[in-house]
Amino acid sequence: MGEMALGDRPPSPARLSHTSDKHPKNTLTELNLLRRHRELCDVVLNVGTRKIFAHRVILSACSPYFRAMFTGELAESRQTEVTIRDIDELAMDLLIDFCYTSHIVVEESNVQMLLPAACLLQLTEIQDICCEFLKRQLDPSNCLGIRAFADTHSCRELLRIADKFTQHNFQEVMDSEEFLLLPVGQLVDIISSDELNVRTEEQVFNAVMLWVKYNVSERRQHLPQVLQHVRLPLLSPKFLVGTVGSDLLVRSDESCRDLVDEAKNYLLLPQERPLMQGPRTRPRKPTRRGEVLFAVGGWCSGDAIASVEKFDPQTMEWKMVAPMSKRRCGVGVAVLNDLLYAVGGHDGQSYLNSIERYDPQTDQWSCDVAPTTSCRTSVGVAVLDNLLYAVGGQDGVQCLNHVERYDPKENKWTKVAPMTTRRLGVAVAVLGSYLYAIGGSDGQSPLNTVERYDPRHNKWTLVSPMSTRRKHLGCAVFNNLIYAVGGRDDCMELSSAERYNPHTNTWSPIVAMTSRRSGVGLAVVNGQLYAVGGFDGTAYLKTIEFYDTEQNQWRLCGSMNYRRLGGGVGVMRAPQTENRVW
Repeated sequence: MGEMALGDRPPSPARLSHTSDKHPKNTLTELNLLRRHRELCDVVLNVGTRKIFAHRVILSACSPYFRAMFTGELAESRQTEVTIRDIDELAMDLLIDFCYTSHIVVEESNVQMLLPAACLLQLTEIQDICCEFLKRQLDPSNCLGIRAFADTHSCRELLRIADKFTQHNFQEVMDSEEFLLLPVGQLVDIISSDELNVRTEEQVFNAVMLWVKYNVSERRQHLPQVLQHVRLPLLSPKFLVGTVGSDLLVRSDESCRDLVDEAKNYLLLPQERPLMQGPRTRPRKPTRRGEVLFAVGGWCSGDAIASVEKFDPQTMEWKMVAPMSKRRCGVGVAVLNDLLYAVGGHDGQSYLNSIERYDPQTDQWSCDVAPTTSCRTSVGVAVLDNLLYAVGGQDGVQCLNHVERYDPKENKWTKVAPMTTRRLGVAVAVLGSYLYAIGGSDGQSPLNTVERYDPRHNKWTLVSPMSTRRKHLGCAVFNNLIYAVGGRDDCMELSSAERYNPHTNTWSPIVAMTSRRSGVGLAVVNGQLYAVGGFDGTAYLKTIEFYDTEQNQWRLCGSMNYRRLGGGVGVMRAPQTENRVW
């Protein structure tokens, strides 16, 4: 084959770029061999009893600490031997090895030496690896030690993780020896957290007393400082008086006695609680735990009922609690200042304007709440800005557009702007500083219209209507959307459901419930959406179901003790008491 003329050859690329994957590894390997053979080394590090031979350029490239030492005006920049103090010699050996090999093994036997050494040499990658290792080692028996270690060495992420672990596992942590050895400042940091995961506040008090009595002669002086971070007003009356108030250490200190008196006043004077709010009255907020659902009144077996029961999702059990003093169907229910309010309703014979208030700490209802200005049944109630709103309903003569709100500090109802439409069987919800009135009936036919109230301007404004007309529906705010479920249209009871997005001002359908439910209660408990009771067109229901967001379907999950149509639902934190009265 003859030679091709130059012009006949295929065009060749102008350049050929190449980056070697082998080169960095090979270079490090050769540099490490030079170090091990002590060839071309220009510095010796004296650490403890060891002499570590190395190359300044390698150390400076890997560590800002060495770079500052060898490239600045420090005396060490001119020395061939440098003494490094306050660092473990084995840790230094491992870190210099890492500089030359990019490999290190962190384990239980060396992590407590490696982390401070890596902090000194500013080897952030090793700091991160040590912290990751310690995160994986967290246990109730060692988390406080790891937390203190992270704090000492300014490992903020590890400190945050150890804090969260301690809070979440406090019930086991308080039984550890590390807990008993805590300095007072760290103890206060832990027990003052809102996120402390305890079944009851009694556990916090018991933990504090264990800590004090571990070294009572030195620690009793700290009891007033520590006890002020125990939320005594959240204790049961029995425990507060019988255990806390009778403890000799508590009784012998004036400041501690004052804290007990404050808690007694809070428990004895529920009507004064809005004026007594503070850090000690704020319930702790462990994640997705501790809420219970109350089902209040309703219609069953041809009559209004006064019975009340509560559902604990952790045990999946319904238990009866104290009944109201009056039978109430079409009752409005809401929670304000950790008290459950039952507003209006119908007792089977007359329309009511009276109100009852339930205290879960004592399992008692009280009737010392001012009545609404109008009798109301099928009324919607909700809490906005610590005020209780009563919206619409009927008084036996007409369907109402009246709206009024209750201030617990004044024990007084005040009328505000009426809705644009009369609504009975209306559902109400609070989202984004607005009060929404959803559906209902104008006395003639079911409504799909929705309006919202702005308390800053005392004005109602229409927003997008639902796709379906619904009266006696249930609604709740879930994941920052308003869910509207069930109810009745012109013809029948409904199982359909939809949700409203306030940012787009649109309603969109979601999967239907397993049962048709008119007069249904809807509530969010521990991050789950529950539909409670109602009427399916044939029978009054005692079943409840929840919305499974992952599977996008409703699932039945047990039954109440009573069938309920037009009962109210409310969600409260479980009372902070070990031996609950209900």
